[in-house]
Amino acid sequence: MISFQVNDMTCGHCVGAITRALQGADPAAGIQIDLSAHCVRINNAGASAATLAAAIKEAGYTPVVLQSETNAPAAAPARRGGCCCGSRAAA
Repeated sequence: MISFQVNDMTCGHCVGAITRALQGADPAAGIQIDLSAHCVRINNAGASAATLAAAIKEAGYTPVVLQSETNAPAAAPARRGGCCCGSRAAA
């Protein structure tokens, strides 16, 4: 299992965007998202933690690896984006 803390995931739109991004990176992955805890868990991932983190970043969010089967760090720089509901602060 690979787990990420995604504190800038604040609404259902964010959950959908992250889910689509992860499915694009690894279509067979089992994705569990706890919006209130800002936690994303990926089971049976064929992709690495770095690849999944890059997909979340490309969607405009900032993942922090909490747990990884390989403990591989996420290396791609964060991309800043906005949420359609306006709840994400632009920096």
